[in-house]
Amino acid sequence: MSFPAYAPSEEHELLRETVRALADAKIAPHAAQVDESATFPQHALDALIQSDLHAVHIPEEYGGAGADALATVIVIEEVARACASSSLIPAVNKLGTVPILLSGSEDLKRRYLSPVARGEAMFSYALSEPEAGSDAAAMKTRAVRDGDSWVLNGTKMWITNAGVSEFYTVMAVTDPSRGAKGISAFVVERSDAGVSFGAKERKLGIKGSPTRQVILENVRIGGDRMIGGEGTGFSTALATLDHTRITIAAQALGIAQGALDYAIGYVKDRRQFGRPVADFQGVQFMVADMAMRLEGARQLTYHAAVKSERAMHGEKIADLTFVSSACKCLASDVAMDVTVDAVQLLGGYGYTSDFPVERMMRDAKITQIYEGTNQIQRVVMARQLLR
Repeated sequence: MSFPAYAPSEEHELLRETVRALADAKIAPHAAQVDESATFPQHALDALIQSDLHAVHIPEEYGGAGADALATVIVIEEVARACASSSLIPAVNKLGTVPILLSGSEDLKRRYLSPVARGEAMFSYALSEPEAGSDAAAMKTRAVRDGDSWVLNGTKMWITNAGVSEFYTVMAVTDPSRGAKGISAFVVERSDAGVSFGAKERKLGIKGSPTRQVILENVRIGGDRMIGGEGTGFSTALATLDHTRITIAAQALGIAQGALDYAIGYVKDRRQFGRPVADFQGVQFMVADMAMRLEGARQLTYHAAVKSERAMHGEKIADLTFVSSACKCLASDVAMDVTVDAVQLLGGYGYTSDFPVERMMRDAKITQIYEGTNQIQRVVMARQLLR
């Protein structure tokens, strides 16, 4: 008799131990410096590639590890516990490649997934624009057919790892008369003529992951670089987010776990009124609430990951959109609350950059905003419930 896989298997827990050991040894020691200098964590990328943890979701037939969605969540979660900026390496590699996995031709899969699997390239996702954030269908970037080629013009905004990634999934309007049904998806390479990048955004958190505009000026690419059929780009984008919102939930879980772990260690060591701060019931209730809410968010995220994996294998999962929005929204709200409480538990020390919880609090904020703000997630959930 088989049981539903709502809990990680023994293999998943062994993977967690492996990633945590790697993150503690190779990534955590640099996290404060990465944040302070706002430099891309190349050491983390190198360490992840060396252990084949940079893009574990890529199927074995394209040279990847073939890990399931729950394993991918655990990798992102454990890296984020050490350094949120570094966790965007496996997370954004998945975000950029899921459109190809869902809708790309076999040729595109072989051409672009294999270099990512080998660690030779990273893959970013370019949907948002200066005037098209939550209303992504209002994008202005155009792709015009010219013989067997397409010529792209426009500016994409808030692109994670822009300038570092070699490949970009770019959404562009191919038929302005058809609204969202006139949007198509393409693979653009960093080396294509006419591709350039804006200045790095100066951000509150995740400072080690560059966020830049991707500027497309008469970028000519072959018709074979379209992902899926003409006009299917927006539906591919929405289907992608059903799978990748779960990775943002994973990042939020990791940030919150890092803050909780640090705060627990601190309150056990810190003494006031002649006893450890952890002896006071007010502190105990705070820690209990932090851990309880974090575990609830984790269970929902793992549940969503299992559904995502089944959907990637062709099963129709009616509530995937709901559970992926729900876990992203809950986990990010919990991460913000837990990190704020961790700062409170450290008192004045929590407010200084000598201790990691203030960085974690700043990093947590973005998880409530990107891949769909939590207000948009609530709109998505309500539509699923009321349709």
